[in-house]
Amino acid sequence: MAKTNSGRASGRRLPVDYMTRTERVRAAVNGAELDRIPVCFWHHFQPEGSGRAMAEATLRFFDEEFDLDIAKVMPDLPYPFPKNSITSVEDWRLIEPIDPVRSRFFRERAEAIALLRDALGYDTPVIMTVFSPLAEAMYAARDREQFLTHVREQPVVIHDALATIAENLAAHARDVIDAGADGVFFALQGCSRSIMSEQQYKEFGRPYDLMALRGASSGWLNILHVHGEKDLMFDQALDYPVQVLSWSDRLAGPSLREARVKTSKCLMGGWNEFGALHQGPEDQIEAEARDALAQTGGRKLILANGCSVPDDTDHRWLEIARAVVEELPAS
Repeated sequence: MAKTNSGRASGRRLPVDYMTRTERVRAAVNGAELDRIPVCFWHHFQPEGSGRAMAEATLRFFDEEFDLDIAKVMPDLPYPFPKNSITSVEDWRLIEPIDPVRSRFFRERAEAIALLRDALGYDTPVIMTVFSPLAEAMYAARDREQFLTHVREQPVVIHDALATIAENLAAHARDVIDAGADGVFFALQGCSRSIMSEQQYKEFGRPYDLMALRGASSGWLNILHVHGEKDLMFDQALDYPVQVLSWSDRLAGPSLREARVKTSKCLMGGWNEFGALHQGPEDQIEAEARDALAQTGGRKLILANGCSVPDDTDHRWLEIARAVVEELPAS
């Protein structure tokens, strides 16, 4: 993979107080002054199953095409347990400890990180997307209802499986950070009242989230993504050991302004991933960006989509979103 100059190839005249991407994102995380608001957006690439293909797709999209402030490796190289494969309670006992070095899928993810770090140097933050243990368990089940049935009928078996997945993910997080990642984008699924009760999440979600996140403790850019379009149990995630909170603020809430009252962590959001960022118009893309700055004062904010934009999004809307950022006032 060819090395890049991390955003300097665009031909734009750089201001005197130009910050590298890493400096800019670190400043946002710490609430310091910025040359401009940091920006990131993403969708799935679905490469042909190799770390190199994943790294090349990531570099092309985040660096070369859109000059984004964070290179986010997507979860398109899946956890090595077949999706929708568990049909009986006994199948949960098949989930075993995984050696990240021996596992092809985990090894390919680490390779993607190493290749990106080599290409981008240290002026660009690189993060790996990791789904939470509960999310991976729900993917492994035949369907969500079956999983919840097993939770009710055989909780001890599910606890054992979740603990194993959590330890595997902790090892994976350590592995990718050792390979050069600055942190993980840790995506919670199930942290929504539309899926389970708060008590269920406190028992089957939170403990294993925290267990898995221990593997990312040396990262400076750990982003917690609370996934869902409604009824998020947002307050349950406020004290997780991460630097940044991400969620669909436009769809699910709370708003950025409401979240700012709840936490001092850096917030990530501002654009409706199914709205103007996906289908325009241009003035709405800009309006949402300016509104995000107004809600937060432009401090401790990374301007981003609430979740992945649809894969068929016309890139012209993303180009407009990236261009809009250059016109926004610095904090």
